[in-house]
Amino acid sequence: MLIGVIRPTESQDLTAEGDSLAAIGDALRTQVPEGWQLTDSKVTMPKGSTMLTAVGRMARWGETREIQGADVAALEAQVPDGWALLSVRSTD
Repeated sequence: MLIGVIRPTESQDLTAEGDSLAAIGDALRTQVPEGWQLTDSKVTMPKGSTMLTAVGRMARWGETREIQGADVAALEAQVPDGWALLSVRSTD
């Protein structure tokens, strides 16, 4: 018997505008719900504007689950959409 550890891979984009990098960082962080992490952001200043615009990405992190199967193929068949198989160990 094998035990696999899976975790979510879901991510989403966020947008924010502000007049400083600190304001944009705050605006992005306030949009991130519990159980998610802000992973990166790209800040631009549109031509002719003094406002900064950011596109950030958040991802679900930290949550893991264990699944069991007779072989790796059986484990992979149990991994739901939006999740990834991180590790496999034997119960022996």
